[in-house]
Amino acid sequence: MEIARAAAGLFVRQGLKATRAEDIAQAAGIAPRTFYRYFAAKEEAVAPLYEAGARRWVEAVRAAPPGTSVPQALEDAVRSTLRPGAGESSDSWTWVRTLVRLTHSTPSLRRVWAEVCQTSERALAEVLAARVRAGTTTDNDAEHAARAAQADGTSRAGSTGSTAGTAGTGRVDSAAVDARLRLAAAVASAAVRAAVEGWAAGDGTGEDQPGPAELAVANLATLRDFPWDALTES
Repeated sequence: MEIARAAAGLFVRQGLKATRAEDIAQAAGIAPRTFYRYFAAKEEAVAPLYEAGARRWVEAVRAAPPGTSVPQALEDAVRSTLRPGAGESSDSWTWVRTLVRLTHSTPSLRRVWAEVCQTSERALAEVLAARVRAGTTTDNDAEHAARAAQADGTSRAGSTGSTAGTAGTGRVDSAAVDARLRLAAAVASAAVRAAVEGWAAGDGTGEDQPGPAELAVANLATLRDFPWDALTES
C-alpha cells in the first residue's frame, strides 16, 4: 500500500504523464526493480487504492444484519463507506477523486479501474450468495425467490419437456438463482461505479453538492422496483 500511496501522491501533484515508475519507486523508498516485481506499469501502482475502497463497500454489504433486504444492505453499505470521514481522511478522498477523474482521460488507468470494478462485482456476487446460504434474506424475499425460480423451471419444462427445476418437484433451479445473483451484483456495482465516476467528474465542493454516497444511494433507489427479491432461493 505504501507504493500505491506514493504513486497516488505523485499522480495528484504532478500528473500521470509527468510521473515515471522510477519516480514512484524513489518516493516509496524502494529500488525500481522492486517496483517492477509488483507492477508491470506505473498505472497499476494505484490499483490497491481502488481495490481498498471497493473491498470496504463489499465487506459492509457482507456485515449487514441478518434479515436485511438486498437493496437496504446495499444502500446502508454505501452510506457507511462512501462518505468523506468514513474511515478515510479528507486528503484521501481528494486523492480518490483525482484518481477516478484521471480514468476518464487516461485509457491505461481506465483499464486498471475497470479490472478492479469487475473483481469487486464478482466479490459482491459471492457475498450475496453467502447471505442467501446463511438465510440472511427476509422471509418475503425467500418466498418470492422460490416462486420465481420455480416459474422459470415450469416455463422451460413446458417448452423442452425437461423436468429439472419444475414447480411440480418443489426444487429451485440453482443455475437460475446464480444468474440472478450475478445480475444483482452487476446492476448494483454499475450503480455505485456510475455514482463515484459522476462525483469525481464534477467540480462542486460545497455542502449543497451531493457526495458519492448520496449519488450512489440515489442510483440504487431507482432499482427498488427491480425484482431483487427474486434473486435469492429458499
